[in-house]
Amino acid sequence: MRDVLDDLIGWWQAGETVGMGTVVATWRSAPRPAGASMLVGPDGTAVGSVSGGCVEGAVYEEAKDAVETGVPTLERYGVSDDDAFAVGLTCGGILDVFVEPISRESFPELGEVAESVDRHEPVAVVTVVKGPDDRLGRRLVLWPDRTSGTLGLQRLDDAVAADARGMLAAGRTALLHVGHDGERRGDDLTLFVNSFAPPARMVVFGAIDFAAAVARVGAFLGYRVTVCDARPVFATPKRFPDAHEVIVEWPHRYLQAEVDAGRIDERTVLCVLTHDPKFDVPLLEVALRIPVAYVGAMGSRRTHDERLARLAEAGLAEEEIARLSSPIGLDLGARTPEETAISIAAEIIAGRWGGSGERLAGTDGPIHRTADR
Repeated sequence: MRDVLDDLIGWWQAGETVGMGTVVATWRSAPRPAGASMLVGPDGTAVGSVSGGCVEGAVYEEAKDAVETGVPTLERYGVSDDDAFAVGLTCGGILDVFVEPISRESFPELGEVAESVDRHEPVAVVTVVKGPDDRLGRRLVLWPDRTSGTLGLQRLDDAVAADARGMLAAGRTALLHVGHDGERRGDDLTLFVNSFAPPARMVVFGAIDFAAAVARVGAFLGYRVTVCDARPVFATPKRFPDAHEVIVEWPHRYLQAEVDAGRIDERTVLCVLTHDPKFDVPLLEVALRIPVAYVGAMGSRRTHDERLARLAEAGLAEEEIARLSSPIGLDLGARTPEETAISIAAEIIAGRWGGSGERLAGTDGPIHRTADR
C-alpha cells in the first residue's frame, strides 16, 4: 500500500470510495511481494500493480465489484486455476489478492496510518482476509504503544496485537492464522499483517566464529544483519553467508558514519564481539551515546571489569555505561557459538518486550506481554 498511499489518501480525504487489491500471499515465482497494492479510483483510474501486469485486468474488475457491492473478497490467481491463462498469469507463480472497498467509513484510521508512514513511524494494519462474513474485512491498526479499530472481539484483538507487534518490530508483512477467539493453534481466521516499517538492524562487530552464529540467528529473527571488522582477511561474505552485508572498516568509524547518515534508529541492536580494547572501547564510546535498542559486548568477567574502567577513563557517564549489557547474553550455560548466539538473541528479545529471562514455569500472569506490561 505504501506505493499507492498518496493517491489513496487523496481520494479518502475527498470522501470517495476506492477499490483496492492487495497481495497477501505468494508462492513460487509470483512477480510482486505481499503488500503490493493496486487501486481503482472513483473515475476508473488504475494505480499501482499486484503482479507487474499479469492479473491486473482481473483485479480491476474485482475492485469495481467490491466498490459496488461493499463486499470484500479473497481471490487466488495461478497457473493451476482454470482461468489462469485468461487473466495472464503465465509466470508459474500463485498469488492471493484481497480486494476491498476503502472509504472513510470502512477505514477511518487511514489518515493516521498515512501520517505515521510519512513520519517513518512503525505502524501495522491487520485485516481479516478470510473468515466468517461478520469478521471479513475488519481491521486493527497497531502502533508500538497503542491500537485502533477492532477485529470484533477484545480477546481476539489482544492476542493478535501481541503477535502482530512482534511482526512489526521485525518489519515482517505476512499472514497470521488464529482461532475465532484468538487461539494461536486455530485457523478460523486468516489475517494479513501489513507492516509499515523497514526491518530493524543488527550490527555485529568482530568477524569471529561467534559472529557467524549471531548473524544467522539475527537474520532468522528478521533483522537486517551487518557484520563489521577492520580486518579484510576475516571480514568476507563467504565467512558470513547469513549476513546481508559485510563491511571492512574500523568499527567506531563505521558506526559513527551510519549514525551520521541516519541509518541507525531506536530499534537497532549492536553486538560487540571483538573483546579487544583497541576496537571495542572506541566503538562503545559511540554506541553508548546514541539511542539504540541494545548494546551488548562479549568478554570474560575480567575483560568486563577492565572495559568498564577504560570507558570511565574515556569520560562516559555512569548512566551511559549502565546501558551496556556485558558480559553479553543471558545465563543459559552456553558453550558453543550457536548456543551463545541463542543466549544473545534471548537477551535482545527480553529487552524488546520487557521479559525477565526467568523460566515461564516459575512465573505467573500472561505469557505474551503487551505494550503496557
